[in-house]
Amino acid sequence: MKLNYKRTLLVGFAFFLICVFWQAYDTLVPLMLTNKFGLDQTWSGVIMSLDNILALFMLPLFGALSDKKDTRFGKRTPFIFIGTICAIVCFMGLTFADNAQLKKLDGGNNDVYWNSGYVIENKEYQSFTNKDVPKEYSVQDYASKIRFGKTYAELTESEKAEVQNWYATLDYDQYYVYDYSNNVYKPLTTEKDPATNKITGYKYLDGSPLEDGVRKINSYSSLVSSAESQFAKSVSDNNIYLMIIFIIVLLLVLISMATFRSPAVALMPDVTLKPLRSKANAIINLMGTAGGIVVLGLGMIFQTGAVKNQMMSYTWFVSAVCGIMAIALVVFVFTVKEKKWNAEMLEQQALLDAEEEKENEAKKITAETSADENSQNAVTVPASKNKMSKDKLRSLILILASVALWFIGYNAITSKYSVYALNELNKDYNATLMIAQVAAVIAYIPVGLIASKIGRKKTILIGVAMLTVAFGGAIFIKSSSPSWIMWILFALAGIAWATINVNSFPMVVELATGSDIGKYTGYYYTASMAAQVVTPILSGALMDAFGSMRILFPYATIFVALAFVTMIFVKHGDSRPEQPKSKLEMLGGADD
Repeated sequence: MKLNYKRTLLVGFAFFLICVFWQAYDTLVPLMLTNKFGLDQTWSGVIMSLDNILALFMLPLFGALSDKKDTRFGKRTPFIFIGTICAIVCFMGLTFADNAQLKKLDGGNNDVYWNSGYVIENKEYQSFTNKDVPKEYSVQDYASKIRFGKTYAELTESEKAEVQNWYATLDYDQYYVYDYSNNVYKPLTTEKDPATNKITGYKYLDGSPLEDGVRKINSYSSLVSSAESQFAKSVSDNNIYLMIIFIIVLLLVLISMATFRSPAVALMPDVTLKPLRSKANAIINLMGTAGGIVVLGLGMIFQTGAVKNQMMSYTWFVSAVCGIMAIALVVFVFTVKEKKWNAEMLEQQALLDAEEEKENEAKKITAETSADENSQNAVTVPASKNKMSKDKLRSLILILASVALWFIGYNAITSKYSVYALNELNKDYNATLMIAQVAAVIAYIPVGLIASKIGRKKTILIGVAMLTVAFGGAIFIKSSSPSWIMWILFALAGIAWATINVNSFPMVVELATGSDIGKYTGYYYTASMAAQVVTPILSGALMDAFGSMRILFPYATIFVALAFVTMIFVKHGDSRPEQPKSKLEMLGGADD
């Protein structure tokens, strides 16, 4: 009995294209909502939670429908084919709606923002830590504060001319430093290599060097990007119909994806023998991760994470993403013989089941003989009613609470990080997220070995502790921090997430009896999906309430730390899993 790796890879193209889509969706759509339509973080979070709300009832529905459907192409293939085509068409349609909004934003430029009296948020205001400064400034006052430390009305005529010219020609490499203790702004100027004209560093306007570790704040982000968002909001308010069209198309995209997610996942067990499914699932997970990495690589090529491209058209990038999805679909449709492979699997599985039944019958006869010999000394034990004890129920509740808590923390980052990286860190999010995914793949094998030595609970606690450290460390990352520090933290987060993911689902189903595994699987996914519905909204609302996106990582850190606390008190469901026969099988427990 040997896994057919070629068939499994071909089947994995369905999951590959799913992950290609979601990686692009999770990074692009928040940017569209906040930058192009001017939504605040709360409403952006509400819209970003729609996919999880739909998933709660659509994934089981279409999974059941595909179980009952039988065509000459098989049960799952028609759903995958039709759903992918619809998703590609609708995803492209989403960029057309985005471009229509972008065209309406053509009327906005630095002169408009300066002369029209636009009021924008003060990046230095925070409702808890720095609330004694204005919450908002006019563009003129904010630029004057940054450049001269005074309001526009307090400037001389020459200073007014200078700051207006500075704002009109503001580029993406202009920064300032803000002294929170004294409410003082200190603008910076660049140091350049005379030979190449490339920026080599920053210094204060008086020529003094910039101290190490000082947080640089991007002037373009504070002044122009904020004004662009305000302008976008005013455009959306005056033309709500385009926003409605965008959301309708967005819903069609999500519905299209939901129609074939469950059928695509169910296809692997349809064509794979039971003893080989763990190894096959490992390959499917690798295919999915590869899809995410490919999209992040495309993002680096198209520079979707660059500050200067916050208002770019995503048509060509999404076209490339949809092209990859289409190629994967073509490979899948023309190579996967679902009907034939399923029939072969059922035939082979029937033979395996027959052999297993013979072995079980032999064991049963041996056991009955032994029981007859000792029947006179036997003690009568009441029949079990298959009711879970209070201790096990408490452990189940604590495990599910832990699942919900760490998903609340982790999903807040995945749904908001692209916007956070651009606006707060002025860094490209693509490289950071790619490093996290690669680190997770590398970690699966050692994580499996560790769990087999010390048990799942201790392994999960190690993973949760690492994730807390990673998110906690990211709190202190500034725009002036070297990018490699964030790469290390996200690599640690990727390893931590792999450590948690591989072991958490098995702990839940270990509390189930054989007949209840489906029900306990439902408990697990209800906890994780409910968390992913709540967290984009809650994290967004807190960002708006605090007046700063910098609450994101403290928020994630707190919830992940709470998951560590609840996990400590779990007393059941732990075990030392048997060491897999193949290292590849260690990837099989990962949950997407």
